[in-house]
Amino acid sequence: MIRRSIPIVLLLSLLLPWSGSALAQEEYTPPTAKPGPAVETLYFKSFNVDRAPLDIEAGEMDLYYYNLKIAAARELRDNDTVNLYEAPANTLSLILNPAPAAEGDLNPFSIPEIRRAMQRLVDREFVAREIYQGQATPMYTVNSPNDFDYLTVFDIVQEQDLRYDPEFARAEIAAAMEEAGAELVDDVWNFNGRPIRIKFIIRVEDERRELGDLVRAALGEAGFLVDANYQPFAPAIQTVYSTDPKQFSWHIYTEGWGRGAPNRYDFGSINSYNAPWLGNMPGWQQTGYWQYENEELDAIGKQLYRGEFTDKAERDELYRQMTRMGLDESIRVWVATVNSAYAVQKDVQGITQDIAAGPRGLWTLRTAYKEGSDALTVGHLWVWTERTTWNPVAGFGDIYSSDIYRQLSDPAMWNDPFTGIPEAFRIGFDVETAGPDGTLTLPDDAMRWDADAGSWATVEAGTEAISKVTFDYSKYFQAPFHHGQPISMADVIYSIYQGFDLSYNPDKARIETVLATTSRPNLETFKGFRVVDENTIEVYVDFWHFENNYIASYATPSSVGTPWELLYALDDVVFNQRRAAYSDIAAARYNVPWISLVLDRDARLVRRALLDLQRNESTPDNVFTLPGADAPLVDAATAVERYQAVLDWFDAHGHMIISNGPFFLARYDPPAQFAELTAFRDESYPFTAADLYKGIPQLISFSEIDAGTIVAGEEYAATVTLDGPGAMGIEYLFIDAANNTIIDQGDATDNGDGTFTVALNADLTNQLDLGLYNLTLAAYSDELAQMTERTLELEVSLFGDALSGERDDATDEQQVDAEPTAAPDEEAATEGNEECPPDSEKGFFERLWDSVTGGGC
Repeated sequence: MIRRSIPIVLLLSLLLPWSGSALAQEEYTPPTAKPGPAVETLYFKSFNVDRAPLDIEAGEMDLYYYNLKIAAARELRDNDTVNLYEAPANTLSLILNPAPAAEGDLNPFSIPEIRRAMQRLVDREFVAREIYQGQATPMYTVNSPNDFDYLTVFDIVQEQDLRYDPEFARAEIAAAMEEAGAELVDDVWNFNGRPIRIKFIIRVEDERRELGDLVRAALGEAGFLVDANYQPFAPAIQTVYSTDPKQFSWHIYTEGWGRGAPNRYDFGSINSYNAPWLGNMPGWQQTGYWQYENEELDAIGKQLYRGEFTDKAERDELYRQMTRMGLDESIRVWVATVNSAYAVQKDVQGITQDIAAGPRGLWTLRTAYKEGSDALTVGHLWVWTERTTWNPVAGFGDIYSSDIYRQLSDPAMWNDPFTGIPEAFRIGFDVETAGPDGTLTLPDDAMRWDADAGSWATVEAGTEAISKVTFDYSKYFQAPFHHGQPISMADVIYSIYQGFDLSYNPDKARIETVLATTSRPNLETFKGFRVVDENTIEVYVDFWHFENNYIASYATPSSVGTPWELLYALDDVVFNQRRAAYSDIAAARYNVPWISLVLDRDARLVRRALLDLQRNESTPDNVFTLPGADAPLVDAATAVERYQAVLDWFDAHGHMIISNGPFFLARYDPPAQFAELTAFRDESYPFTAADLYKGIPQLISFSEIDAGTIVAGEEYAATVTLDGPGAMGIEYLFIDAANNTIIDQGDATDNGDGTFTVALNADLTNQLDLGLYNLTLAAYSDELAQMTERTLELEVSLFGDALSGERDDATDEQQVDAEPTAAPDEEAATEGNEECPPDSEKGFFERLWDSVTGGGC
């Protein structure tokens, strides 16, 4: 069939943040060369998102850490006193409750065909274009179109063809409902003579309210009665993530997710949002709840998570399998990536623009300052909510606590804000690996915690592991914790012990079931530990990656964010006294507080435990007695001194948050929605503000595209010029626009001068019908954990001269890119998502518990 051709070459540009060329790098000279941050004080205060633009214009705050609403951001564009920094920092999804209903009832979302139909019932383009006024991009998988791993799956997204098609979706829903025994009565689905009602939890703080209304209307048109329940953060989270799905307190919820750092090679997010083993899928791995189960997804997810692949190609294939299966299951329907806008007073200097998190990343508040002031006021939607919980094991599950705590604690490793590769932050490391095919033999004095014996035991002779990482903790150990006590190997050892004993000690595992269940698959890969000297520890793991830094990140045993004596007292309160719980699920199950160290009630529980430990001169049984050591790492006198230091800290500050970073928590006042952070100026602290400033990245842009008409039966070439850092490349998809099928795909040829060529041979073009086709280009760099996508609309014609006149004009248009979106003195333009990022690159145990407990906040 010959389709009628239209003589036009058109560049279709997806709205993608970071599409501009290189941004000017500001000179950075911090106001102090002292160890610690650039300012002496950070004040965190709550500002309503609707009033935030007025408050920042009035100088009530220096920067707003919650993303502005779209209309407000537009109004601030022309304000000479405010800079807007933009980043794809938030993503939106709908989570569907797939639990089967009781006999006699029907839950439509228990039917896979209906869940899949939801993919086409949601108008993502309308969400991006109208609700977010062009400041969002449609999203179909766990990968944002900005993510580097979108390169791995973008052909799958194309093949799935999940474009908005309400008629098709309604037909699929009708067929599945009739198959299940439902009938349509007066345009409403009924089952056993009763109308089916869907309970829809809709967030109210931001544009998710409009998203919820859109989806509610679509469900109504599909024949469902929808009970919309509009809720703010705390009650919404409680309803969805802390109840048994089979109670049907909810059927669908407007999720939002915040991103803390870019990640070049994801393995955590795709597991957390698809595979039930990590505890972030309905049922939440809580004993007694109905559980969404998928053994195949779990198996592939664990294989990816634990580095059980032989090369990047196999890793990518595992990722692709999980993506296909996630779409097939459709427990989550991804909607959009929001190009979130953060307002900052123009006189604030030292901003680092993380390509995923924007100024909300790790770096900015450690380096930001304004001339003539030694303080910054940071606005947020909330400082405290009913769900805000400060505990180092299973707390910090919302951005309101984690955004503050990030300034108090130094990670061992953190993903580079531009490349997305884990890098050493306050730890040194050396990786030795025999992977992917070989193994290393552990030394005879390597050890592992034996929860049954309650002591460290040397590994069996001949024990093998794939990789060994030697960690140097001297940058941690050279400076004290905030309460003045030294950071030492004892803190590392206690952290390792705590993770293993919580998971394998049956008494503890019965209490914190979710933490234990979800930790074990990873703890199995830790084969042994060996303390080399007072600063150095070797970790042996069955984990491999083609990028060594990921091996180090995976194997990191601890970021020593909390002194061992505080963890010991917490363990006593949770497991011996049973007066509190680490996780919200265990707290609800046993009717005890979800322990939060900033609340006076909870902190006093720990205080009483410390007094008992001090009185009895207690130390953790066998924890500090290592095989072959001449003496324990901690003696009774040292322990008593450290207990007293924590007690003194509580008396001085009224809370028990003690860590190791550039600020300490001087004051925390939940009723007043206020927190005060003071610079930690110990002379031995290893960083100054100048050490941590990263600035603004150079980004990839399409600077010129020369793409003419495709002449059937002749060779075709499109030439693309890129601007950007590092070694760049382009992957392409050539797509039949009529039926959205992929005809050809591959890598563009690098011409060595910044230009790339996409070539189609004559045999291929000879098989093409006349008409319109799309050429999708995905540009990437080895220095950015991000891709930039463009789509060209091309015509196939019998003649090549018809467009010669228009092609120059079209090419001129193609050279015009979007303006840079994230630099001071540049024009720039949101949703507030409270969930913590799962890839924050802490120590293994802290990171795993973040994955388990931080999701869905």
